[in-house]
Amino acid sequence: MSGANTFKFVMLPPQTEVTRDWGSKLTEAMPEVRVVIAEDQATAEREIVDAEAAFGRLPREVLAKARRLRWLQAPQIAPPAGYYYPELIEHPIVVTNFREIFNDHISAHIMAFVLAFARGLHVFIPQQLRREWKKSRENSGVVHLPEATALIVGVGGIGAETARLAAAFGMTVLATDARRTTAPAGVAELHKPEALDTLLPRADFVILTVPHTPATEGFMHRARFQRMKRSAFFINIGRGMTTKLDDLVAALNAGEIAGAALDVFEQEPLPAEHPLWTMPNVLLTPHMAGHGPYLDDRRYEIIVDNCRAFLDGKPLRNIVDKASWF
Repeated sequence: MSGANTFKFVMLPPQTEVTRDWGSKLTEAMPEVRVVIAEDQATAEREIVDAEAAFGRLPREVLAKARRLRWLQAPQIAPPAGYYYPELIEHPIVVTNFREIFNDHISAHIMAFVLAFARGLHVFIPQQLRREWKKSRENSGVVHLPEATALIVGVGGIGAETARLAAAFGMTVLATDARRTTAPAGVAELHKPEALDTLLPRADFVILTVPHTPATEGFMHRARFQRMKRSAFFINIGRGMTTKLDDLVAALNAGEIAGAALDVFEQEPLPAEHPLWTMPNVLLTPHMAGHGPYLDDRRYEIIVDNCRAFLDGKPLRNIVDKASWF
């Protein structure tokens, strides 16, 4: 990238206690990096003029002022829609993100959903709240995981770690991915995204880990739920805009799938009156599958690694295909 002896790095607004702390730590750890913490957009527009690098959300009007900008560190793995606008996509600036930092936390959350459905907790937890002692039959209500198939849609870092864990439980793992050419550990079959419709009928668990991109927006719709087994469960921890919730509700009501677990939603917070809240075969968590220790440390480590690489003219970590948003 740069290969310069020093460069200017602007932390774009809004600031938090964490981003201010990162700025202070970076200044102390790397004197070669001139860190500017912009508290407001006016400061950002002034400071971005001669900056080589920046962190955060870069609005059009701020980008328009930049004369030397070559690297932007995005503040999330998959920033909200609108982060990658046409001018940013067309600009030669390289964008990097924070992918890989949630792999362990989110894959554990996915497996919690899988195990909950496999052992009938979506049935027993409501019974517990009703103080109801009611056993299922000995040979029913359980998904025997060594005979089950998981379809992981997107085997980046999170999907690959989920595949490893699912395989450890004896599951057969199928996967689709737009970029991988070789199957990660635990994946029995790797396919291109175009194979999704042919794979859906084979899966007992369909697990979405894909980001929201132009290609994935609304791609889980009624016709695809109808391709799933009636005994299959749908899990989404990627991005809410990938799944049409009205179609999911319709599929659940029609018995076209057995259940669903969601951590992300088209509208967040999910409205209190939404039918998903009270459906008996649905598990919901409030967009927190990635929660866990060490996340800010991992984010800061990526910033520091990329600052060093930028100084040395070496490849940056986690480069984004801007046109695809990830």
